[in-house]
Amino acid sequence: MDRQETILEIAHGIATLTLNRPEKLNAFTGRMMHEIISAFDQTDARDDVKVVIVTGAGRAFCAGADLSAGAKTFDYDARDDDKSSRAGQASPVRPDGTVDYAHEGVRDGGGRVTLRIFDSLKPVIGAINGPAVGIGVTMQLPMDIRIASEAAKFGFVFARRGIVPEACSSWFLPRLVGISRAMEWCATGRVFGAQEALEGGLVRQVVPPEQLMPTAIALAREIADNTAPVSVALTRQMLWRMLGADHPMEAHKLDSRAIYARGRQGDAKEGVVSFLEKRAANYPDKVSANMPDFYPWWRDRHYE
Repeated sequence: MDRQETILEIAHGIATLTLNRPEKLNAFTGRMMHEIISAFDQTDARDDVKVVIVTGAGRAFCAGADLSAGAKTFDYDARDDDKSSRAGQASPVRPDGTVDYAHEGVRDGGGRVTLRIFDSLKPVIGAINGPAVGIGVTMQLPMDIRIASEAAKFGFVFARRGIVPEACSSWFLPRLVGISRAMEWCATGRVFGAQEALEGGLVRQVVPPEQLMPTAIALAREIADNTAPVSVALTRQMLWRMLGADHPMEAHKLDSRAIYARGRQGDAKEGVVSFLEKRAANYPDKVSANMPDFYPWWRDRHYE
């Protein structure tokens, strides 16, 4: 894909995705949405990618939706750019004026991004370098670990713009920070600093600006250099998807499948032998070819 609003760099097992509209504080657009989704398609497909880092160019992470369309910003039917992006598609508005809310054209672009990140086979680290409001903060929620610069600011500002939280944040945010904190941040719509984000559990660590990327890269290196990619990919999906389980027995059934399947593969043998021989492991299994045969289990109607 021709990248105009993001940069994707891959080196030494780490993919760095940079939101790249610094003159607009990396404000989110439809094109940026497609480029982010495309980037995760690429990182999932490449076995040389072990970890993904997401950050922003310039002084912001992402200042939210691009508001240059003014009053029409969130009125998709009124926006010329949105009409052009949906060329050839029927409108969700029926001839009688009612709306088909199940129509593809109703879907929120931020939600498309967060669902794609949620499905990532590689762990995702957010390196939050500056202001992150609206979609700039909600797109972070399915990232596995968020590290913030002291210059970062966050805001779930939707109620102050006359809309509601998007990007699946009504599912993600209470699970990350609890319902009370989530409701406070969303109901007030206020912008808050990195320290409050740390205290609330939104980010794992706050560091000086010059230490942000080195800290994120060091964490990515620890994952990339020491762990089996298939195990990490499987673990990531196990942890996220078990958030909705209604009993630990669901986790037991899934864990049992995963341990049994992984024990039959080369990674488990290499993991034990390398430990006993006191050497670095060289894991043979590939995410592209060696995911266990019960994966993806959530699509298996017989999983019980």
